[in-house]
Amino acid sequence: MTGKPLRYTICAAHPAAHIFEVSCTVANPDPAGQRFALPAWIPGSYLIRDFARHIVAIRAEAGGKTVRLEKTDKHTWQADALGRSEPLTVVYEVYAWDLSVRGAHLDRTHAFFNGSSVFLRAIGHEATPCLLELRAPEGGHFGDWRVATALEPAHGERGAARPYGFGLYRANDYDELIDHPVETGRFTLAAFEACGVPHDVAITGRHDCDLGRLTADLTRICEWQIRFFGEPAPMRGYTFLVTAVGDGYGGLEHRSSTALLCSREDLPYSGMEGMPERYRTFLGLCSHEYFHTWNVKRIKPAAFTPYDLDRENYTSLLWAFEGFTSYYDDLALLKCGAIALKDWLELTAKTISNVRRTPGRFRQTLAESSFDAWSKFYRPDENSPNAVVSYYAKGALFALALDLTLRAGNKTGVSLDCVMRALWQRHGKTGRGVADEDVRLIAEELSGLDLKRFFSEALHGTADLPLKKQLKPFGLSLTWERAKTPSLGVKTSGEGSDLKLATVFAGSAAQNAGLSAGDLLLAIDGLRVTPATLDKQLARRRPGDSIKVHAFRRDELMEFDLQLDPAARDGCKLLADAKPNALRRKWLGK
Repeated sequence: MTGKPLRYTICAAHPAAHIFEVSCTVANPDPAGQRFALPAWIPGSYLIRDFARHIVAIRAEAGGKTVRLEKTDKHTWQADALGRSEPLTVVYEVYAWDLSVRGAHLDRTHAFFNGSSVFLRAIGHEATPCLLELRAPEGGHFGDWRVATALEPAHGERGAARPYGFGLYRANDYDELIDHPVETGRFTLAAFEACGVPHDVAITGRHDCDLGRLTADLTRICEWQIRFFGEPAPMRGYTFLVTAVGDGYGGLEHRSSTALLCSREDLPYSGMEGMPERYRTFLGLCSHEYFHTWNVKRIKPAAFTPYDLDRENYTSLLWAFEGFTSYYDDLALLKCGAIALKDWLELTAKTISNVRRTPGRFRQTLAESSFDAWSKFYRPDENSPNAVVSYYAKGALFALALDLTLRAGNKTGVSLDCVMRALWQRHGKTGRGVADEDVRLIAEELSGLDLKRFFSEALHGTADLPLKKQLKPFGLSLTWERAKTPSLGVKTSGEGSDLKLATVFAGSAAQNAGLSAGDLLLAIDGLRVTPATLDKQLARRRPGDSIKVHAFRRDELMEFDLQLDPAARDGCKLLADAKPNALRRKWLGK
């Protein structure tokens, strides 16, 4: 169905109670009874989140009279047939206390929401244009609030929003409406241009960010990515919505913006020298989400064209969309000059080490990791490192391996860059979804190489990728370093002086002795052990030594006899030849 625009309004009705009031008016509702549904998940975060559970009150009306609503499942409502042609309005309240990049958060300091968590879908009207009225909260306390969003103001309409102001905004359809998060409040605002495209950075929360440094670095990153895929950029403007907190990290991509959560210490400050690790990590996050503007928001798996927002959308291709993006996010920092070669080598070595330290890489393939994201990756538990592999991290290593294979295997200059640009031209610009074999077929077509075995082993097998051998022709050496102490084979978490086992790795000394995740370590050989003393105690012992461990499991004191494993040889180190050869110069530029 199409026709007059759907009319949405949203207001921070009760900030102290974290309540948004939202309405949706359908000018020509379904004569048989209009249905409404709230998405069960948000694209880019592959977990059923059941946003409808946050709707605390809902009603419908038409012509000044109440219309009965029946809830037909956990996120769908059916209105009674009206029997006459007139607009139908649904009014509802949404509880918003999710301080993340995925949902909605409201208090007296700010309001943030993703459309997936607050805007009902009028079923049958998904292609109808939408008008959204953002209403300011009532009261003098909110008089200086303003708006940050990549949504277009509804120019030509009465009440159209002015820049950064409340008022009327426009979306071409429901999918576009929910793909533009909104921040309102007293945020810090900075602006820059990248290849002629205006970009905004809105930072909410207390911070001392050097906005000049941040926008200069973001300009370089954004311009490199736009030129990588080819001008003009696919968006008319772009907004970085940043929430700075004491401790946080996360990002979610949208077609013309991204929502980011970071620690305020991740941001650059006035007088900061060099590229501290925390700021480098934040720039990597920005780069990752910006790359998604092309790879996943426009170049999409066939399973996402279109999204089915009521249930899981399974695909075995997340290695290409999150993994490839994870490869290019740090590579973009290097290519645009934001970081040095030594930084990039360090970041890549860290990714290799992280995958090496995951026993689950021998239990789950990359294709399975992608498909199981809904049930495993986004629902981690204490055994996840033993059972799963990350399609982000190993997907990035697969991208690295594929890039090296292409660059070393042909004399035509074809690389993964060429594959990405072809995906953009053939799929991103056309809207045609990427099928399971399309990445391989494009890579084979451009390079002339037979890549069936490579893709089969890397995506459907569990062997480690031969990166050491592949990196050597490019003047990069990969070596493994041992840890300094014998190993218990555990991952710990510390809370004050308490030392808890977060994960017990499969086949480790700890598992063989009977220790389990959740156990609280108390003593080794009769001496108290804490997060600060564990490594010191292990450093005085040798592999094969027997030790006695005391631990609490629940409220029961237990004793374990354990034989220490050799120090883990899982620390990757990457070194570059002093003089770059032709292959490395063409790949990394240095």
